[in-house]
Amino acid sequence: MAANLLLIAVCLLAGVVLRASRRVSDDVAHALNAYVIHVALPAVVLRQIPAIHFSEQLLFPAMVPWLLLLTSAALVLWLGKRLHWSRSVTGALLLVVPLGNTSFLGLPLVQSFWGEAGLPYAIIYDQLGSFIALSTYGIWILSQYADGPKPTVKLVLHRIFHFTPFLALLAGLLLKFAPLPPLLDGVLERIGATLVPVILVAVGLQWKLDLHAELRAPLAIGLTVKLLVMPAIAFALVKLFGISGLAGQVTVFEAGMASMITAGALAMNAGLAPRLAAAMVGFGIPLSLLSLSVWHWLLT
Repeated sequence: MAANLLLIAVCLLAGVVLRASRRVSDDVAHALNAYVIHVALPAVVLRQIPAIHFSEQLLFPAMVPWLLLLTSAALVLWLGKRLHWSRSVTGALLLVVPLGNTSFLGLPLVQSFWGEAGLPYAIIYDQLGSFIALSTYGIWILSQYADGPKPTVKLVLHRIFHFTPFLALLAGLLLKFAPLPPLLDGVLERIGATLVPVILVAVGLQWKLDLHAELRAPLAIGLTVKLLVMPAIAFALVKLFGISGLAGQVTVFEAGMASMITAGALAMNAGLAPRLAAAMVGFGIPLSLLSLSVWHWLLT
């Protein structure tokens, strides 16, 4: 465990130092993200999905992200009206609170805290929950709060079926009936081993800490809901449905991830309280390392 936590810290710090020293261009983070999305993550998915033993418990990590999305979005809307947030602030928080960093941050942290056995549940949570939510709910929020394209079935399906990890998920399901040759499996294992360090360096390269006085209240509320309230609701759902083992533990853990980097980028690009969106991601990552350590302790 100590070695895994050290790996996380070193890789994140490496990305931060590279960015601060300007030894690499801004395009490097995008290149690393592209490698993760189109190469390393699909390799992990192709190896992990065929090994999943399908049971009723697998429905839980697929269902919980949607329940949390509905709950957290309703809470943000209620708070926005009660506290008189601007439309820009409300729109930004509707993106970065419900949508968690369950892939770029979630997968390496799940692997570090729960081992390889926890990855299938994390992949289900991310691919059937967070990713599809970003491609549907995220587009809808942008269309309502920013000058984005109106959501259409064609646009949503195009995003989903052109996303390489989702295609790997479908291929992985087919591989349950025709396993990969050992040689190819070994190649995918080596490629997948690069996922954690490359993701974390990319996250470090995109890490921004920027806070303004007028954003302190919505930022504090947003972080509280994201890092404390959402995993607490997931934990209550675990108890309610009687889910035991890694399915429940990893689901709660993923529910407590910091805000999704992509969701923050979408909010910033759309002009939805860009400093708040950046702060939710930037402050959320280090704080989530602390809160997730506590959740791991509670769950075990």
